[in-house]
Amino acid sequence: MAEKTPGTGLLDSLTVMVATLVAIAHTRLDLLSTDLEEDREQLFSLLVLAQTALFCLGIGVVLATILLVVIFWDTHRLLVLGSLAGLFLAAGFATWVLAMHKARTKPKLFAASMAELLKDRQQLISRL
Repeated sequence: MAEKTPGTGLLDSLTVMVATLVAIAHTRLDLLSTDLEEDREQLFSLLVLAQTALFCLGIGVVLATILLVVIFWDTHRLLVLGSLAGLFLAAGFATWVLAMHKARTKPKLFAASMAELLKDRQQLISRL
């Protein structure tokens, strides 16, 4: 019967430990890439909302200016220009409020990765 030498058991133990560390590192890097992707999508969404808000507010300002110029003309032009200016200003304001809400409620960057690393640390401490 072949017996294991102490060196072989130690080598096997080190191999298992290295494999475990590599698996942990792989998982953490995967979580990190997911966190980066989510943050990038959040930023893109905020940029689109901000641009939409600025566009609508700009159109509203232009239409409000035209409204002031045309204020002494025929009565129906005022109603149309006032309605369009109000519509664009309301849409711009609503979009701006939505963008600010999304910016305030944005999840913390790397929150999932940090939680997993904390679990790993606690497990390692409990084994000691």
